[in-house]
Amino acid sequence: MTTTLRPIEPLQRETDGALSRRYQVCVNSRPVGAIHLGTDPTFGDQVAKILDLRIDERDRRRGRGTVAALAAEEVARGWGCRRVEASVPDDAPAALRLATALCYVLRNRRMDKVLGATPPELPAGSRGRPMTETEFEVWEAAGRQSYAESWIARGVPTAEAHAKAKRDHELLLPRGVASEGVTLTVLEHEGDRVGILWLGSREGLAFVYKVETEPAHRGRGHGRALMLLAEAQAIAAGRAAISLNVFAGNSPAERLYESLGYETVTHHMYKDLL
Repeated sequence: MTTTLRPIEPLQRETDGALSRRYQVCVNSRPVGAIHLGTDPTFGDQVAKILDLRIDERDRRRGRGTVAALAAEEVARGWGCRRVEASVPDDAPAALRLATALCYVLRNRRMDKVLGATPPELPAGSRGRPMTETEFEVWEAAGRQSYAESWIARGVPTAEAHAKAKRDHELLLPRGVASEGVTLTVLEHEGDRVGILWLGSREGLAFVYKVETEPAHRGRGHGRALMLLAEAQAIAAGRAAISLNVFAGNSPAERLYESLGYETVTHHMYKDLL
């Protein structure tokens, strides 16, 4: 039996240059599923993304999804892409096994936590205060560099990583500490500055964009205090849940979030196209 992709729409071109196309997955011309392929709006037209892949129930566990994903990679190569990405829900273990078998590598995870009605208390001696404009200028420059380096360490080319960091910071922090929907907080412990919290919102949830403990104060529980501060601010803002992103390999952060009750929602994975 031969598994192929059959286009069901013309190649779509968005105003920003992004491409996308939907296909039927067929076995000997019989439709057995569908796949939606596009270029990634975050990284540009050299990065493809499998936006959706579904195989009909009766045709699963026969390798249809594997062949469809491999065929999509060939389409992506024809578009000039050199990397393909996929976001896999945590409640889809079969899809996660497929991505792993096809040599996709975990880059980062989205984790969520449902919040209660009562804000958690900070440890004794800890308090949050608003970040000043002067502090912001120093913090933003260093943070943008650190953010780019995090992507570079996980396979994103240097120019792409720095462009993403610049774009994201300009989009999310257009007015510095006065940016709408953003709370930038300095955590102090017994009068010493020990960390920074950047809290915003995404998809109706509070979103932790960055938690950073000062190097001289790490290993003393201030990271947990920053997360408790984030939850307290989210509850005060009326948010029912809080979300964050954690890069693969950041074991201390992963352990902290899991200990606080955060659960993985989505695995973001990638594969270089040779």
